[in-house]
Amino acid sequence: MRNRDKANPCLAITRRDFVTTATLAAASGLVLGHSRTAFPETNPQPHISFPTAPRDRISIASYPFRAYIDSPTNRDRDTKLPGMDLKDFPAEVVKTFNVHNIEPHSRHFHSLDSVYLAILHDSLKKASAKAVNIAVDGPDSYYDADPATRAKAIAYGKKFVDVAVQIGSPSVRVHINRAKDSLADVQRTAESLREVVHYAASKNVVVNLENDDVVSEDAFFIVKVIEAVNHPYLHALPDFANSMLTGDADFDYRALTAMFKHAYGICHVKDGEDGDGGKHVSIDMKKSFDILRASGYRGYCSMEFDAAGDPYAPTTKLIEETIKYLS
Repeated sequence: MRNRDKANPCLAITRRDFVTTATLAAASGLVLGHSRTAFPETNPQPHISFPTAPRDRISIASYPFRAYIDSPTNRDRDTKLPGMDLKDFPAEVVKTFNVHNIEPHSRHFHSLDSVYLAILHDSLKKASAKAVNIAVDGPDSYYDADPATRAKAIAYGKKFVDVAVQIGSPSVRVHINRAKDSLADVQRTAESLREVVHYAASKNVVVNLENDDVVSEDAFFIVKVIEAVNHPYLHALPDFANSMLTGDADFDYRALTAMFKHAYGICHVKDGEDGDGGKHVSIDMKKSFDILRASGYRGYCSMEFDAAGDPYAPTTKLIEETIKYLS
């Protein structure tokens, strides 16, 4: 484990240095992101320089393009469609959408060995792009009743913290999988994630939790876990539409509001989602962005179209709407 101050000089920043850095960031169109929640002084705070121009705040998730991505672990590949390796995705995003940030999904990595990750990192640099988050879906639950299963979930989360370091991503989103033998449990989840978060903090990588699964990742359950862990390197990743799958619009916007109070560096933008049985639910984009703006959120907005059909045109539409609402 690296010394925290050596690994991240910003953690030992002086007041004079901070003022200087903030001034330079403002001049270059960047804003220094800081957690808005009070934490114990013994915990270092993440300091990520977020862009301020609306287009520069946009990221493209690889998940909507899962049918196109060749990977041994990608269960959603459609071989009738042209394929690409994840290392080709950054250049495709820059060329097609004029966006220079991506959010790769864990199942889309062709390999996790250091050689492949170095190639992926190089492909990002060649495309003048960067990874701003990794969406990590592991097979085990952080609240499983079996300690050995929880240990496997913790190890998987730490593995992708190391991947984030190797490709230059400032954060990961870990998935709280359902457990076969237990209902969602705040205490066990917090105990497990505390290990992942402490490890991630030592690497200057932020850990995010998403309102993805309406059972194991209910937005208000996520908030309770974040508050129980109480660490500046654990934050929420608000998804605009996932909580709408409950069928309750009022719940969705309350959930989004609660999530944005704990958000830091990444959120998922979509105008709706296909639920079970292919039923599509839509959300109010203006209302969702009003919630985002009211929270003071300054991080990235990752486009995550999630419905049947070609993702290219809908992603372009999401980009246009996001730029409009962020401007």
